[in-house]
Amino acid sequence: MQPTPEVVLAVVFLPFLAAAFTPVVYRLFGERTAYFAAAVALVTLGLVTDLYLAGAHGTVPLEWIPSLGISLAFHVDGLALLIAFLASGVGVLILTYSGGYMHGEPGQAKYYATLLAFMGSMLGVALAGDLVALFVFWELTSLSSFILIGHYTGEKASQYAARKSMLITVSGGLFMLVGFLLLVWASGQTGAIEGTTYSIPVLVEHADAIREVLTASGLLVPVLVLVGLGAATKSAQVPFHVWLPNAMEAPTPVSAFLHSATMVKAGVYLVGRFRPLFLPEDAAVLGEWTLIFAVLGLLTMTVAAMLAVSATDIKELLAYSTASHLGLIIAAFGFANSYGAEAGAFHILNHASFKAALFMVAGIIAHEAGTRNIDRLGGLRKHLPVTAVIAVVASLSMAGFPPFNGFYSKELLFESTYYAAEHMGGVAWILPVVAVFGSVFTFLYSIKFASLFFGDEPDGLGHVHRPPAAMLVPPAILGALVLAISAQPNLFIEGLIGDVYGSVVPGEAHSFSVHFPTKLTPYVIMSLITIVVGAAAFPFYDRIHDAINAALRGPVRANWWYDNFVEGLTTTSVAVTPKIQTGLLRTYATWGLFGFVALALGGYAAAGVSMPGFSTLSVSIPIVLVLLVALVAAFAVDVAPSHVAGVLTLSIVGFMVAIFYILADAPDLALTQLVVETLVLVIFLLVLDRLPAFYGDAPDRLVSVRDGLLSLAVGGTVFLTVLLSTDASPDPLLQEFFVARAGVPAEHGPFFADYGGGSNIVNVILVDFRGIDTMGEISVVVMASLAILTLIRMRTRGETQ
Repeated sequence: MQPTPEVVLAVVFLPFLAAAFTPVVYRLFGERTAYFAAAVALVTLGLVTDLYLAGAHGTVPLEWIPSLGISLAFHVDGLALLIAFLASGVGVLILTYSGGYMHGEPGQAKYYATLLAFMGSMLGVALAGDLVALFVFWELTSLSSFILIGHYTGEKASQYAARKSMLITVSGGLFMLVGFLLLVWASGQTGAIEGTTYSIPVLVEHADAIREVLTASGLLVPVLVLVGLGAATKSAQVPFHVWLPNAMEAPTPVSAFLHSATMVKAGVYLVGRFRPLFLPEDAAVLGEWTLIFAVLGLLTMTVAAMLAVSATDIKELLAYSTASHLGLIIAAFGFANSYGAEAGAFHILNHASFKAALFMVAGIIAHEAGTRNIDRLGGLRKHLPVTAVIAVVASLSMAGFPPFNGFYSKELLFESTYYAAEHMGGVAWILPVVAVFGSVFTFLYSIKFASLFFGDEPDGLGHVHRPPAAMLVPPAILGALVLAISAQPNLFIEGLIGDVYGSVVPGEAHSFSVHFPTKLTPYVIMSLITIVVGAAAFPFYDRIHDAINAALRGPVRANWWYDNFVEGLTTTSVAVTPKIQTGLLRTYATWGLFGFVALALGGYAAAGVSMPGFSTLSVSIPIVLVLLVALVAAFAVDVAPSHVAGVLTLSIVGFMVAIFYILADAPDLALTQLVVETLVLVIFLLVLDRLPAFYGDAPDRLVSVRDGLLSLAVGGTVFLTVLLSTDASPDPLLQEFFVARAGVPAEHGPFFADYGGGSNIVNVILVDFRGIDTMGEISVVVMASLAILTLIRMRTRGETQ
C-alpha cells in the first residue's frame, strides 16, 4: 500500500525537531537527556515499524522547487526500511548506552542534539526518493558526523580526525553530485521521460533508456566512477579508508552508531539503490558495474582485514574490520548474479547486529579497564562475564563461523565469487581466491578480539569494574539479536531481507533462503579453508601482526599520501598567499578583474555564443559628439596629474552617459544617472580631501603593460556582454503583462493587489513586480552603511579597544 505521508515525514523530521529542543531538555534534566533522546529514537522506531507492518511501498512527493521539477520526495521499499530500522533501532540502544558511558563527559547537550540530527539525516538518506533530497541528507550526515567525531574539541587528535573525515566524505559527495547531474541530463535525453527527472524510482523505471544514452555519449563509466566515489568515501573503501580509524577518537557510542549501523552504511546503501539502474536484467557477469564495484569491494575487504590484524587498539581493530565488512557488501552488490545481491542485502543486517555490539563491548572495556591497548588486555571474563558472552557471540559471527549469522552472508559471497569465476574463467578465478584470503584475516582478528576475555591477565591491568546496566543491556540485546538471526535466518529473510533483495535486483525480484550446509560444495570448501587456515595461523598472530606493521612504511600507507597531500596544500597556500594578499588595492583589483574576464569569456565560449549581426546601423550626429567627448574624457582620466583632476574628468564620462540617455528618449534613466553621478563626485571630492594631492610613483613598465592589457580585456568583455545582452529578444508576453498591469485598473475597489497602480512603468517594476529584489538591494546598502559608520566611529580607537 502507499505510505502515509504524515508518518514518513514524522520519521525523517522528528529527530531534527527533538534535536532543536535538546539544549532546553538538558537544562531541565541534565545527563538524563540521554533517555529523552532514546525515547525519541524509540518513537521513530515505532513509526518505521508502522510503515513495515502496513506493507507500505511507494513514493511520497512534496513540492519543493516546482519550476525545476524538484520535489522533496521520500520513497519507501525494503532497502529503505532496513536502513531506517538500523538507524532508529540501533539509535535507541546507543542513546541508552550513552546514558552510562557519557556520565561526567563535557558537551552533552551538543552531543545528544547532534546525535539526534545525525539519526534524522540518516533516515533522510534511507528514505530519499529524489536525487536532490538524497544529496542534501547525504551532506547532513557528513556535517553532523564531523561534529560528533570532533566532540573533544580540545584534543588535537579529535580535530585531526574530524577534519579528515569531513574532507574525504564531503569531497566524495561533490563527485557524486556531478554524477547525479549527468544522470538528470541523461534522463532528459531519453525521449521516454517528459523533460528531466530527479526522481530515483522514475530513473530506475527507465533504466534501459538512460543506460543507452550514457553508453552512446561515453558517460556510463564516468557516471559509475563518480557515484562510486561518493559510496567509496562514505563507506571507507580503499584508498579512502584512512578516515575511519582516526574517527575512533569520537566517544565509543558515536563509533558504534556511525561506523557500524548508520553513516558507513550510506555508501553501501547508495550502491544497492543504484544497482537496478546500472545493472540490466540480462547483464553479463563481467561488465562495467562488476569490474568497478566487485574489484573495489574485494580489495577493501582484504586490505582492511590485514590492517585490522596490524592494529594495537581494540577500536582501531574494529574500525578496520568495519571497512573490511563494508567491502564485502560492496563486492556482493557488484556481482551480477543473484547470490551477490542476496549476500549484500543479508550482510547489511548481520554486520550492523554484531559490529554495534562489539563497539559497545569495546566501550565497556575502555571504560571499565581504563585501556584499549590489545597487549594490555586479557582474562577479562573473570571481571566481565556477561560482556564476555556477548563478545564471543558477536566475534564468532564477525569471523563467519558456522552457525552464526555472519557465516550465512559470507557463504553467499563465496557462492557469488565462485559462480562468477566459473562463468568467466581464466583470470576471474582470482576473485574467489581473494575472497578466501581476506576472510582468513577476518577470522584472525575476530578470534583475537574474543581472546581478550580469556587467558591470563597482563601485569598492570588493575581492577576492572562492572559496567552499569545502561551500558550492558544494549549490547546484550544486540547479542541476542545475533543469536536469533543465527537460529532462524530464513525468518528474517522472509520478513525483511527478501524485500531488500527486491530493491537491489533489477526486474522481477524473488526472495531467497539459506541453509546450514549438509554437503560438500565449492563454496563450503572455501569456508572450510578459511576456518582451517585461520585456526592454524592464529598461534602466529603476533608474528603476522609485526610483519604487516613492518611493511606499512612510507608510500605503502594510505595515510602517507593523505598527510603529504594536505601538507602540500598548506605549504602551497603559505607560499602563494603573500603574492596574492599584498595589502595593495592594485593587486586585489587585478585578480578580481582577471577572474571576471576569465569566467565571462569562458562562459561565452562554453555556451557557443556568437556575435550578433548588424543589419542596420544609424547613429545621429549628437550621439556621435557625446560619445567622442566621453572617449576624450576617458583618456584624460589616464593622464590626469592628480586625484582631483582624475575624478573630475571621470565625472565627465558619467555626465555624457546621462546625455546619451536623454538623446535615446530615456529621461528617467538620465535623471537617475545625473543624481548618482553628482553624489559620487561629491563623495569622491570629500574623500580626496583626506588623501595626498598627487599620485605616487608610477609602477614599473611590466606592471603598466599588464594593467593596460587587463584594462583592454575588461573593456572588451564589457563591450561583448552589452552586445550579447541587448541582442536578446525578451518574451513579448512579459512586456504585455507589465504594460497591462502597471497602471490603475478601469474598475477597482478601495484596495487592489493585481495591478501596480502607477504611471511610471519602470518605478512600478522596481517597487511592485520585483519589490523583494529591491528590498534586498536596499538592505545590502543599509548594512554596508552601518558597517562604514561603525568603522568611522572606531577610527580613533586602538587595536585593543
